Amino acid sequence: MDNAKTYLVPLGRLLLAALFIYAGYTKLFVFGPAGTAGFFTKAGVPVPELAAWVAIIVELVGGILLLIGLQTRWVALVLCVWCLITGFAYHLPDTAMMHDMNHFYKNLGLAGGFLYVFAYGAGALSVDRAMGMDKA
Repeated sequence: MDNAKTYLVPLGRLLLAALFIYAGYTKLFVFGPAGTAGFFTKAGVPVPELAAWVAIIVELVGGILLLIGLQTRWVALVLCVWCLITGFAYHLPDTAMMHDMNHFYKNLGLAGGFLYVFAYGAGALSVDRAMGMDKA
């Protein structure tokens, strides 16, 4: 079972990180910060220009750090809080579209996964372990 943990933990990090890397990359390089801010304006997000950059940084940088396993526990905690904030603030309000409930529950599930990562760490195949920052 320990051998499975060696490879399944980084695979789990990859699967969690992929969503955030893709979302952050898209906000930065496909829509651009201005396009993302425009979408946020239509969605009623306060201070959309600042929110766009916060989203890009949290999602892209957080996803990359999670993927490589650097400062993994803290990154997981930040992404957990991010999922809860965006879930409750954007996907849950009564003005949200019906499909947003799927996204709301997806965010809750991701937050739960990030709590596991926070509790158990990055695993053996990570920068944290290589640098001796995460021994358990």
